[in-house]
Amino acid sequence: MFVAWREIRFARGRFVLIGSVVALITILVGFLTGLTAGLAGQNVSAVMGLGADRIVFSAPAHGESDPSFGDSSITPEQASTWSDAAGVNTAEPLGISQTRLSAGERRSPAALFGVSSAGTHTLLPEGVPGPHSGEIVLGTSVAKTLGVSTGATVGAFGLDLRVSAVIDDAWYAHSSVAWLTLPDWQEAMARGGQPAWATVLAVSLTDAAQPDAIDAAAHTASRAPLPALLSIESFRSEIGSLLLIVGMLFGISALVIGAFFTVWTIQRAPDIAVLKALGARTGRLVRDTLGQALVVLLAGVGVGMLATIGLGLLAGSAVPFVLSPATIALPALGLIILGLIGGAFALRPVLRSDPLAALGAPR
Repeated sequence: MFVAWREIRFARGRFVLIGSVVALITILVGFLTGLTAGLAGQNVSAVMGLGADRIVFSAPAHGESDPSFGDSSITPEQASTWSDAAGVNTAEPLGISQTRLSAGERRSPAALFGVSSAGTHTLLPEGVPGPHSGEIVLGTSVAKTLGVSTGATVGAFGLDLRVSAVIDDAWYAHSSVAWLTLPDWQEAMARGGQPAWATVLAVSLTDAAQPDAIDAAAHTASRAPLPALLSIESFRSEIGSLLLIVGMLFGISALVIGAFFTVWTIQRAPDIAVLKALGARTGRLVRDTLGQALVVLLAGVGVGMLATIGLGLLAGSAVPFVLSPATIALPALGLIILGLIGGAFALRPVLRSDPLAALGAPR
């Protein structure tokens, strides 16, 4: 690393430039990764919190292969088929719709989740008592927007409901979830001109269950919780676009680092030839080049991570941003690995350098 350190010291401008580029890419990737995680949480956290082994949809329309939360409509007969099937512990109907809740002159968008019974309910967040008839459980953001608290009355599709509790937000399709009983949800849907019995079933299974066979008997389509998330239309399109951008940024980082070190190594070709003529082994020169790349990557990525954390703390109150090892450390590690891969493509001049070039063979 002697030559590499000397080059870093005496060509500080070039290395500061590429380090700055690496830091900017790290900020872009880190911030976009945190934003992607935040947006994903605001799309699916309520569905992930259901604690079900399978989510059961009505069969997709003819010509469509994937079910959808927006189009699904479960009937009582389908629910009975699932609840009576062998290996099924519970099959709880869940109504899902999006509306605007009202309190006086104030309005707030919300996702209505209709659950089947009161008490401590398995579909609600742990420890939250389910609503009774005529009651609704609100998330904090909706309660704040409406200016209501426990005991107040809110309206949904013209149905007046008393707020029984205000809890931390659970999210569905970027709307805070409001929980009410399934009969109240059914009445609200009927008043809104969209009568329905339930949207999906949240099913708990034993190892002996055969969900594919039950789907065939009930004319339904069930999915494990993670694949079921793709049935939320906004989640599928939004996350697909953001992950594509993140992937492109990773590719760009490898190209930028590789291009920089390729040019830099070509410029060093005479020096490398001299070192080889003096007896330096190729392996040492390779380690020298990759070590130089690693130093620049660690410095640039480190600065970028610190900037991302600072920006994330500032932006967390304004946008859905998640600061965690998965959104900060993993992208940083990926950038370092891809940068080293890009730097490895710059090793060709090192491997093919001719010591005779340093001794004047061309002359």
